[in-house]
Amino acid sequence: MDARTRGRERLADAAADLIDRADVSVGRMFGSEGYSVRGKLFAFVAADGDLVVKLPEARIAELALAPMVMRGRPMREWAIVPFARDGEWAAITGEALDFVDEISP
Repeated sequence: MDARTRGRERLADAAADLIDRADVSVGRMFGSEGYSVRGKLFAFVAADGDLVVKLPEARIAELALAPMVMRGRPMREWAIVPFARDGEWAAITGEALDFVDEISP
């Protein structure tokens, strides 16, 4: 099994309770399955199997997470949660959902 597939399985487990919400859905984003709330992405798995989530900048710093880099540019509210920290994925994915839910109409 490749890294992305392992990550997708881990995220499916971590988000199992979240997907039951009527406003949460799963769709393709950045070449992977992404989780969104009312169409706004909050979590997906990168090619290397790590979790990528949308969180406030301050929270990313508190969790000591690296920013996602796109085209050489760090993304301000997107962070990488390494597969090695998979025990934290459920809680962090829940935080990402709450954050995006709060900032999205």
